Amino acid sequence: MDARVTTPLWADLLPPREAVPPLDGDAEADVVIVGAGFTGLWTAYYLLEHDPSLDVLLVEAETVGFGASGRNGGWCSALFPVSAETIARAHGRDAALAMRAAMRDTVVEVGGVAAAEQIACDFAFGGAVTVARNRPQLERIASAVAAGAAWGDEAELLGPHDLEEHVQADGAIGGAFTPDCARVQPAALVRGLLDVVLARGARLVEGTRALRIAPRAVVTAHGTVRARYVLRATEAWSAHLPSARREVAPVYSHMIATEPLPARAWAAIGLERGQTFTDGRHLIVYGQRTADGRLAFGGRGAPYHAGSAIRPGFDDPRGVAHHLERALVDLFPVLDGVVVTHRWGGPLAVPRDHMPSVGLGDDGLGWAGGYVGDGVAAANLAGRTLADLVHGSDSELTRLPWVGHRSPAWEPEPVRWAGITAARRAAAWADRAEARTGHESRASALLERLTR
Repeated sequence: MDARVTTPLWADLLPPREAVPPLDGDAEADVVIVGAGFTGLWTAYYLLEHDPSLDVLLVEAETVGFGASGRNGGWCSALFPVSAETIARAHGRDAALAMRAAMRDTVVEVGGVAAAEQIACDFAFGGAVTVARNRPQLERIASAVAAGAAWGDEAELLGPHDLEEHVQADGAIGGAFTPDCARVQPAALVRGLLDVVLARGARLVEGTRALRIAPRAVVTAHGTVRARYVLRATEAWSAHLPSARREVAPVYSHMIATEPLPARAWAAIGLERGQTFTDGRHLIVYGQRTADGRLAFGGRGAPYHAGSAIRPGFDDPRGVAHHLERALVDLFPVLDGVVVTHRWGGPLAVPRDHMPSVGLGDDGLGWAGGYVGDGVAAANLAGRTLADLVHGSDSELTRLPWVGHRSPAWEPEPVRWAGITAARRAAAWADRAEARTGHESRASALLERLTR
């Protein structure tokens, strides 16, 4: 396999869009949102839905959807990076139930808005299937299904025959299915949301990097924006802001996409209803069957770069892409020799305790993010919540346990690099050991504690 294109598939499937000029001198607004990805766009959407008279300005360092919003795997799912059990220990059972219900409802909300606003983003409510290829994976999947049922999550444990109704993966011995996930073309959803919020009166500047974010002011190289509310929606790039350097660690995830596959290949794979898929390994992989018949497949495993570095060259590490190609053929041998047309990557934001958060201070400075790769749906929930907070609403959303949460700061370097690198290597080692022996790795319990 030899990818010819190293830009995200999702952007390549859209017609070119003319960039918006940068900020031209000082400006004022009612609300300034720094970051024009999913979080920023959804926040603008719900702010203007509640009050169309608001002057909302989106400030974007690159172009709309440049970050994770335009690079992700297209899973609009109810996944949340912290378990309900962990939330219940900190906030009580009712809070955990409310958080899980809100995430499930959010998948429906995204699809509803896409339909109502006529956003053509290939939204398909096909659910998600998880494949087990060895006994430890099957045991973890069964445990997750049982645990989720206690919190209202709907999932079904599958035997090999039932699994084949969704996907046919080599060596599969079982798995699970949940309906609470939809496939989406993320860049198309970004583009559609942008068109809607601009039509409703929002303003946008691109190529305008925030140098400092403070209460009532955003300082950029092109001028200063003053506003009653300043909302930070910068996800992984938060680590490059003076006020948030150790709030999140930028960890890279990467994807590949095949050429459109022939019918015989899809007959051997499945996924005909738009299901997304993953498996039970520790080092996460994820994929979808795109609307134009490609297989888009991604995973973790890229190195964390010391000092929370984010650079364009990190988007395309050849070794990780080669690993993904081998993993894809290992899952679906029918793809051996197929052409990979796209290879890309980008950083996602990981808080020290893996807990995303959203909040608004008394000084008008707000934030949302830290989704650990589960942000396509969570960003919508964050946008609705930020809008309620700005409007002063005492709603079910503003009482959710992630509101006002503050994660511990990441350790200084080089301790941060050493810890993240050790966890990544332990996950890869555990996967290899379990595939070889058929028994749970000794590192498995440690990895579970790190992410719960």
